[in-house]
Amino acid sequence: MSADVLVVGYGPVGQVLSIMLARQGWSVTVVERWENPYPMPRATVFDGETARTLACLGLDSAFAGIGEPVDAYDWRNAAGRTLLRMDFAPVGASGWPDATAFHQPALEAALAARATELQERGLLRVLRGHAAEAVTESADGGVTLAAVTADGERVTLDGSWLVGCDGANSVVRGWLGGDVTDLGFSHDWLLCDVVLDRPRVFEPANAQLCDPVRPTTVVGSGPGRRRWEFMRLPGETVEELDRPETAWQLLGRSGVTPQDATLARHTVYTFQAAVADTWRRGRLLLAGDAAHSMPPFAGAGMCSGIRDALNLSWKLDRVLRGDSDERLLDTYEAERRSHVLRTIELSVQLGRIVCVTDEEEAARRDAALLAGRTPGRPLAQPLREGLLHRTVGTVAALPTGALVPQGRVARDRETGLFDQVVGTGFVFLTTEDPAGVLTAEQTAFLTAIGAHVVRVVAEDSDSAGQASGEVVDLDKVYLPFLAAARARFALVRPDFHVFGVGRNTRELTMLLAELKAGLAARVPEPEVDHPSRH
Repeated sequence: MSADVLVVGYGPVGQVLSIMLARQGWSVTVVERWENPYPMPRATVFDGETARTLACLGLDSAFAGIGEPVDAYDWRNAAGRTLLRMDFAPVGASGWPDATAFHQPALEAALAARATELQERGLLRVLRGHAAEAVTESADGGVTLAAVTADGERVTLDGSWLVGCDGANSVVRGWLGGDVTDLGFSHDWLLCDVVLDRPRVFEPANAQLCDPVRPTTVVGSGPGRRRWEFMRLPGETVEELDRPETAWQLLGRSGVTPQDATLARHTVYTFQAAVADTWRRGRLLLAGDAAHSMPPFAGAGMCSGIRDALNLSWKLDRVLRGDSDERLLDTYEAERRSHVLRTIELSVQLGRIVCVTDEEEAARRDAALLAGRTPGRPLAQPLREGLLHRTVGTVAALPTGALVPQGRVARDRETGLFDQVVGTGFVFLTTEDPAGVLTAEQTAFLTAIGAHVVRVVAEDSDSAGQASGEVVDLDKVYLPFLAAARARFALVRPDFHVFGVGRNTRELTMLLAELKAGLAARVPEPEVDHPSRH
């Protein structure tokens, strides 16, 4: 049995990656050691960028059954005073709510339903109950994966590439080799997933209770569900904490009892802060928890894994097509490892606020936070390394590397979010007639990479949205974005990150030439600063 790409692990990251690759026409085989999907949630929130990715897979119609938007995230001390509050926009910069509390099994079921069509077309094959056992790489390229079923049957699979999406205990990471950097922040917490018998209003709805007597997390986890997490105290054993009677005793402080709720699960887990030092070796790659793990306080673990999948999928697509040298994949680790390390550091910073059990230390923390010395809320971070246009010396100056915002646009008689109206992939945005600024060679290059060439116009412009490739900026998102960058052109990557912007035809020429060189064979070398770029 052979495939273009082999994926080990079929959690949300493995699902998203395999669907993306299969949608691009590649044959994908997934091996998953568990016979059935895990019935309990693990992640409980996803951000607007992740919602945007899921919507591009056609899951937006399922969002209402998967989760509920989060309005805020409160951090309160033992006295109930708000130490910091993170407000989330109902519609964020990516065109979707900044935060959505969701039920992970419902998300995985929606992804599995989306994969059914691809399975019927023979592009995607999911082998459940198959444990990855060994891998070998051939001298002429390609990998062979040996897997074994629960009955002991051995299966051999051939592929061009293999991606490990098999979680924190990844066997693929062991095959790939390399060290793991541990950031040295780890604690045990009792996790309690609760199904409520009737709707209830909790105030605040999502909170970190920074009480040294027992640090506690209280969050929504999808319609009708909530999660409480309680930190293990010094001197307390895991066995003492991980008992149903202990769980109910702690839940009782929030007025939750066996008479009005069901304790769907209780378990003690240990969070860690760590990142693999090597994400690629030869034809083996890592994504998701196989490459990184983080404390839950920024709600970014699964989201980071889905960012991995999106970044990797479009690059693997180009390499498989022969349009790019495989060295393009070196930008995957360069971009994602740096990005996720900053996300982990933020999660640790937030975790150090919560995980305080000493009363004097908690008092000092409260005083500092109430005085206004607070960390910022988790925000979409720009890329700093990899395949980006270097605009100032060796630095990719903003908005290069940042996420391009998304708003509603209109084209002809169609109205909707940009991704649904225009499509995904590379996007060349301009405020001018493309025919007047792009040379024939540049147009041919953009066509070759499948870029959408889009002229953005204001709603009150003459014949707005009628010309070919012209969209109306209904939400006033794109024209202000270009104006703030003092740019006439912006080139956006398939993962929604801005490759670069330009103000004149000279900068446009350099922009497209650098992308062409980077996609063809290499990570662009930093260029010498040019005064004309300022």
